[in-house]
Amino acid sequence: MAPKILIVTGDAAESLEVLYPYQRLREEGYEVDIAAPTRKKLRFVVHDFEPGFDTYTEKPGYTWPADLAFSEVDPGQYAALVIPGGRAPEYLRGDAELRKIVKSFFDTDRPVAQICHGPLLTASVDALRGRRVTAYPALETDMQAAGATFQDAEVIVDGTLVSSRAWPDHAQWMREFLTVLRAKAPAAG
Repeated sequence: MAPKILIVTGDAAESLEVLYPYQRLREEGYEVDIAAPTRKKLRFVVHDFEPGFDTYTEKPGYTWPADLAFSEVDPGQYAALVIPGGRAPEYLRGDAELRKIVKSFFDTDRPVAQICHGPLLTASVDALRGRRVTAYPALETDMQAAGATFQDAEVIVDGTLVSSRAWPDHAQWMREFLTVLRAKAPAAG
């Protein structure tokens, strides 16, 4: 049986930051579940960079069903965790069930991949203190406030934590995450 990977997200997550790792990890042979506050059709968004805008723009993105509600997740069933960005982490960090899930991966030193605004979740469980991370560059002060050393780079690997800035860095992010994942929980043949 293939190791299972958990993606935690919600409405307004960045479409590419959910669906790219979902497809890439399945391609690699892992079973992947998407968990959200409730089992429902999630509505993702597309963040893009356009000339003349000081920050990204947001447009409606894909919809995708959540496999599980956070309350149904048994973190011990999963080899690794993926935390996409978008606006979802901003409101999800207040969810007590999700914080328990995220904390359990750090308590047991299992691989965690976070991207863009995803580190807002790991910061909410005090998992970034003393670590090196990257995130969407506007989060530099948030990462420092969480006790992390922020670096503006495509990808940062700190033990089993792999972080990246945003979807343009996907190839580097998943390459490094898969290196960590293969060492800790290789997919079956």
